[in-house]
Amino acid sequence: MASHPLCPGSASDHECRLLPLAQPIAPVSRKASWGVLVRAVGCFKLSLPEGQQMQADPLALEKKLSRPEEEATPAETFWGDQEPLSKIPFKILRGHEHFVSSCHFCVDDTKLLSGSYDSTVKLWDAVSGSLVHDFKPKPQAPVLECSVSADSRRESEQAGGLFLKETDYDSFIISCKLSPDGKYVALGLDMARAICIMDARTASTISLIKDHHRKSITACCFDPDSQRVASVSLDKCIKIWDVTSQATLLTITNAHGNAISNCCFTFSGHFLCTSSWDKSLKIWNVHTGEFRNQGACATLMQGHEGSVSCCCFARDSSFLVSGGLDKSVAVWDVGEGYRKLSLKGHADWVLDVAISKDKKWILSASRDKTMRLWNVEEIDKIPLVMECKKAMGLKLKQCVGCDRPFSIFEGDTSSEIFNECVFCRREAKDLPDESSSSSSEQENSSPMPPPTGSTDD
Repeated sequence: MASHPLCPGSASDHECRLLPLAQPIAPVSRKASWGVLVRAVGCFKLSLPEGQQMQADPLALEKKLSRPEEEATPAETFWGDQEPLSKIPFKILRGHEHFVSSCHFCVDDTKLLSGSYDSTVKLWDAVSGSLVHDFKPKPQAPVLECSVSADSRRESEQAGGLFLKETDYDSFIISCKLSPDGKYVALGLDMARAICIMDARTASTISLIKDHHRKSITACCFDPDSQRVASVSLDKCIKIWDVTSQATLLTITNAHGNAISNCCFTFSGHFLCTSSWDKSLKIWNVHTGEFRNQGACATLMQGHEGSVSCCCFARDSSFLVSGGLDKSVAVWDVGEGYRKLSLKGHADWVLDVAISKDKKWILSASRDKTMRLWNVEEIDKIPLVMECKKAMGLKLKQCVGCDRPFSIFEGDTSSEIFNECVFCRREAKDLPDESSSSSSEQENSSPMPPPTGSTDD
């Protein structure tokens, strides 16, 4: 069967689509007539889009052709992969070969400590972002958490594969925290659902509380006085253990709608923050126990699109930072209970966060094998934060009690109440309750008058 004629100079596999010819072409013809050539060229032009007819190589059909006037322009990028108007300076610290699970400020905010699933614990320079020291010997398993004492003289690391030999009870260590005074180490044990308090110098066991929770413990932390240990668990429960009396001081059941991932105290020790897989954070007054009647003091929501993995208070409790599985770091106004800013840029889950003592820097650790050091010194002057406060009708004011800045609504006129931040107001509210309870105890302890009347022999 005869084939259709080919366009001049075309390859055998690129046949031109031709209109039916009026007369069939003899298969042995050596030359095509001028009529055939004109029809072939006209058919070829009609088969191409109008914008492609002026290209130099019309047979290069595999190439993507575009009009010169429609060339793509580079997308506008914002400083630090942030939202528009939220230009936060930051540094990226690279050096770990696996997930970075834990991060801390130490040595007066001049050094950074990190632990990773690559079984290393590293010390970094906070100014240059360079690696200062790689601790040896290396753990034999992934490091889930590392901790440093308040004076930065002692560092503790915890590896998921290490076993606790000193307690005569073998279990995986999920969490570890050094007490602020450097005397104790609190360990959270996975399969044992236990809390272990150890002497930091001798590694001897002080307390081992087995089956402290009904499910695996996820995190634990000391209060600023190094006398109480808070623990949270997959059982949605919060417990606080007293180191001196070796007893459970309080228990909050069903504190969240899902597993609780982390916890941290304020530096006064009166409030405890918990983060959860239910995408929320809650702040509890553990000083007076008002949670028994009123629940949490504050519930922080709509800050993360996924589970919240970690939380950390600023030293003066003026703001709170949390990290989530949505790859973001949220900065919260504690007094007003709203998210001031969301720091974006990590390529994977944020596993830990820390705040410097001077509140100028936020450190975040992520599954993307990096840490980020964010400069939030001028956070209240960032256009996005200012617009958010203006939209909510908020303004900054100085607390007369602790000299910390706090936000109030523009319409508030009560000078007696709103001259103090929420923490000073709550502490002032707690004082009458404590005095009344102490006076009632004194009345109960006073001797009763002798009963009148006869007595039975």
